[in-house]
Amino acid sequence: MVGKMTGKQIRVRFAPSPTGFLHLGNARTALFNFLFARHTGGKFILRIEDTDKERDKPEYEKDILENLEWLGIKHDEFFRQSERLEIYKKFLKDFLDKGFAYVSEESEGERKQVIRFKNPGQKISFIDLIKGEITFDTKELGDFVIAKSVDEPIFHFANVADDKEMDITHIIRGEDHISNTARQILIWRALTLVSPKSAASESEPIYAHLPLILASDRAKLSKRKHGESVSVGFYREQGFLPEALVNYLALLGWNPGGEREIFSMAELIKLFDLTKVQKSGAIFNKEKLEWLNREHLKQTKYEVRIKKYEEGFRKLNLLGFNEEILKKIEPVLTERINKLGDIKEMADRGELAYFFQAPEYPKELLLWKKDKDAGRTRARLQEVRKRLNLFEDSRFNLKELSGNLMVLAEKEGRGEILWPLRVALSGREKSPDPLALLEIFGKEESLARIDKAIKLLE
Repeated sequence: MVGKMTGKQIRVRFAPSPTGFLHLGNARTALFNFLFARHTGGKFILRIEDTDKERDKPEYEKDILENLEWLGIKHDEFFRQSERLEIYKKFLKDFLDKGFAYVSEESEGERKQVIRFKNPGQKISFIDLIKGEITFDTKELGDFVIAKSVDEPIFHFANVADDKEMDITHIIRGEDHISNTARQILIWRALTLVSPKSAASESEPIYAHLPLILASDRAKLSKRKHGESVSVGFYREQGFLPEALVNYLALLGWNPGGEREIFSMAELIKLFDLTKVQKSGAIFNKEKLEWLNREHLKQTKYEVRIKKYEEGFRKLNLLGFNEEILKKIEPVLTERINKLGDIKEMADRGELAYFFQAPEYPKELLLWKKDKDAGRTRARLQEVRKRLNLFEDSRFNLKELSGNLMVLAEKEGRGEILWPLRVALSGREKSPDPLALLEIFGKEESLARIDKAIKLLE
């Protein structure tokens, strides 16, 4: 339906300024533009608005480009405003020649000249696809500045000139830009008169202003107040999956209907509908993002998941690390982590090293809280060892071992048997099921660790 409004191919743009790292709100804006373009068979243009010489930095542009690529938001066309200055210069000269703008002498501090738009002072109404009809009385704007000189256009002018030159049909952006719209419509109409062949001159673009992303206190999510946690790079560093972050951002202010919450990019493209974007702000909830990430991690192909885990473990440099043990503990990891960064947190808490190297621990830790007798504990571990030694390697698995050892545990007491076994294998008070650990370590390593505990109790 939206495509028929224009009678031409849908063309949208994401136009960030490289004055900071890619913000979550900007990433969502890029995503909604991308989904809309792909859903309608249109084009998604990425335009870097880098005309602020004082604030623009190459590292910010690099961050924007790399994180969009990481998220899977791929552009069809790419532009930098700094490479289009001659286009703006021509339009500004045309504005001056035809009386749509004039040079103004400013005297705030040191005297300087700027170029101001000659405001016709009319009321402007437009239909926003999300907010509905919006009306501005442009008299309140006065004759506003559009350039510092013919060589230095400011945001409003360059933005509209590019939208017109690039045949932009829909402008999908945050609602904090609503106040800019009246100025930009005035500039658009003047550009149409100045240069009728400046692309989509017959029709003005259709606007859709997205609700803001809010923090839990309903304040706007901003770097000043919330720090680095507002940037995409922050979540990438923490080990979130790009598909999970895309899934979460898509559902911040939009929902296709129904209870389902897990979507792939392809499914989001198929279902995306601008008319289902909500009008009110969307609350960012990291716990919900972590849940979504965990679900996506579980759905990742086993081989891909193992590779991601391995990359995380390689960075930790754990002594004795090997891929075979990693494959055995994969179910433990997948059940316990929400994001890949949790692997490091587990390692920092000492929850991973014992999988790859026999642990060190004090003798007292082997003693169950209800029975502090070292002799009895040693005898029970000897009985456990005796039983385990009877199993062939092929039968050394959780199912077979449980049937045997749980009989002993029911007789002697679960804590009396399983506690010292857990400590002997892991060196910790908390770990996965000690019977599961036996299967992970195998017969030889398990017996060696139990022997060490028995000796410690002598």
